[in-house]
Amino acid sequence: MSAQNDLASLNAKLDSLLDLIGRAVPSAPRPADWSSADAFVWVPDPGELQPVEKVNRVDISLLCAVSHVRDLLLDNTKRFASGLPANNALLWGARGMGKSSLVKAAHAAVNREPDKGDLKLIEIHREDIETLPKLMSQIRQAPHRFIIFCDDLSFDNDDTSYKSLKAVLEGGIEGRPENVIFYATSNRRHLLPRDMIENERSTAINPAEAVEEKVSLSDRFGLWLGFHKCSQDDYLEMVRGYAVHFDLKIVEDEMRAQALEWATTRGSRSGRVAFQFIQDLAGRQGKTLP
Repeated sequence: MSAQNDLASLNAKLDSLLDLIGRAVPSAPRPADWSSADAFVWVPDPGELQPVEKVNRVDISLLCAVSHVRDLLLDNTKRFASGLPANNALLWGARGMGKSSLVKAAHAAVNREPDKGDLKLIEIHREDIETLPKLMSQIRQAPHRFIIFCDDLSFDNDDTSYKSLKAVLEGGIEGRPENVIFYATSNRRHLLPRDMIENERSTAINPAEAVEEKVSLSDRFGLWLGFHKCSQDDYLEMVRGYAVHFDLKIVEDEMRAQALEWATTRGSRSGRVAFQFIQDLAGRQGKTLP
């Protein structure tokens, strides 16, 4: 009986040990189900791609006042989806002018064309940039083409994660996978604050080389698309386009007056402010926006 009790006690201890080991050792990430969605969010821990059932985006036809950069990014995306050479793109400039909206809208527009294939959009958060090599290893051999999208990309003092991005974009032994392109939005053209660059210049043994190391990150983007503050006419064109698209009934002069007052109370004019006005107008008219 004593031997049986000892064996039962040993088995219980082994079960507890195996349970502890199971908790300590992370489970292998689940492979992505590419058929589940056309957009995903990268979750670095445990290293999985989370499908997005409904992407928050607007139709590309609604991106008014940015037609030049819109067409450039759309053409670049179409070439990439067709297997032709295309550039990484940096969309930089004023807030609220549709930088991230354009990336998502271009992806949807290209996917609507049957001859462009099944293009996937993967969003990676700024704080997860260092895990880009891990993401690349998962999609390098996948049977799809991918836009890796990072919104509001910038780097602060003492932040060295930009080196991981540089290696993925152009450097490194493997370089950027043939089936991957990188789109980023930023309020900064060079992705780094001016004081960071000036500090490198003042403290380095060779100031020119130190600054070149920092600024060269932006050079990895072959396509630079600038978004600038819009004029009053551009702002009203955006409002008008949204109102027509969502079938909001309002007299032109009344809409103009209300839209300008709305922008004045916010101290700015942008695509974001225009859409916020449209949301308010639709709410007052008892209509939902699809």
